[in-house]
Amino acid sequence: MNRAIQSRPQRLGRLPNGGLGERLRTLRVNAGLTQTDLAGERFSKEYVSQIERGKTRPTQETISWLAERLNVDAGFLASGVAADERGRIEASLARAEALNQDHQYAEALEVFSTILPSIVGIAATELELRSLIGEAWARMRIGEIKEAVELLTRARGMAEDAMFSDVDRAEILFRLGACRVELASIQTALGLFNEALALAEQSELPCDRLRAEIFGWRSRCYRRQRDYEAAREDLERALELAQALDDPRSVATVYFHASLVAERQGQWVLARKYAEQARAQFEEIADRAAVGKLLNNLGGLSFLLGKPEEAVDQLNESFRVLLEYGSEADAARAVSSLAQVNLRTGQVEPAEEQARQALKLLGGRVDLVDEIGNAHLVLGRSLLEQGRLDEASDSFDSAEQSFEQFSSVSHRASAWIAKGDLAARRGQDQVAAQLYRRAAEALQDFRF
Repeated sequence: MNRAIQSRPQRLGRLPNGGLGERLRTLRVNAGLTQTDLAGERFSKEYVSQIERGKTRPTQETISWLAERLNVDAGFLASGVAADERGRIEASLARAEALNQDHQYAEALEVFSTILPSIVGIAATELELRSLIGEAWARMRIGEIKEAVELLTRARGMAEDAMFSDVDRAEILFRLGACRVELASIQTALGLFNEALALAEQSELPCDRLRAEIFGWRSRCYRRQRDYEAAREDLERALELAQALDDPRSVATVYFHASLVAERQGQWVLARKYAEQARAQFEEIADRAAVGKLLNNLGGLSFLLGKPEEAVDQLNESFRVLLEYGSEADAARAVSSLAQVNLRTGQVEPAEEQARQALKLLGGRVDLVDEIGNAHLVLGRSLLEQGRLDEASDSFDSAEQSFEQFSSVSHRASAWIAKGDLAARRGQDQVAAQLYRRAAEALQDFRF
């Protein structure tokens, strides 16, 4: 007859943390049981022996049954850590993910770095995957795109394990796609988003929030390609999903990007309507950084609608809010917009100062080459208006170099037009004509 299983829980200190089989053997011996005793009538002695020697990996159900027989925590038997310790790690991981959601990326990275050794130590693969994905997102947001891609590539390899679902794999592909958008690799990003969407939809698992995010980011790619109809369709799908989830943040994000699409199409009143709707939603959830970004968008629209004074007020407020609640990159976008408004209203000296401030805040980030190019362009034009032609030439060269990295014909054409204006100012009419023709031909090829 089998020996009775001890009813008093075992003390878990000083037990080996090398592997499940080693822990099982130690716990069994400490309980005074043979392999036959532990197997009971459910398993054979040989099966228990195989587990202890690492020859087979039991199912979660079997681990729970063995843990109950040994009066220990199932989580400790499986991973070498008790449920309360795992709970502490999971709580820290959830905090890091919440910091990401709140745009506090530097603080999130600190938490991810702190908990990673603990996660690796307990061999919790699913937690490690979450940590890699979360850390990658934070790094992408602060401009460390290469590091983010490396982390997501690691996560992609891990997610091939059968323990993970197609939704897990879709999320990783989605985030890789977002990194490619930041690197201006739009065609690659589109391929990743399409693959992610296919995986999410074939999984038949609840993932509407992820699908909404994929549609939202894919619409950015279409917008960059000037396929505004495709961008609008994706935003409609994203909005439908976000509203069904009753998720104010997702709804606000969709309205924000719908505003950008309407602006690109010259529908400025509609763009302002969407921007105001997004702003109201972000204010409702107290997302000050997002409100700051919307104020930047609204400032640009106010200027386009013939309200320069209102635009300046909104852009100054945007800059103030983003310096306090957003990132330096977001603040740089706001002050760059302010520089453009001042340039167009003839305030060339403030425009120069603000363009230089934007460049300082942008700091040469590889994911912001379009913003860097725009700031150089505004700086160059402000210098041109002040008669500082050599300095303007240097700024226009820098703008063109940035736009070459961005792979945007329309942006490069704007640099050629600026260079044409400089050549005309110098009396170099032939050079100016060549530059204007080059810009016109490039834009014609791009449009048709």
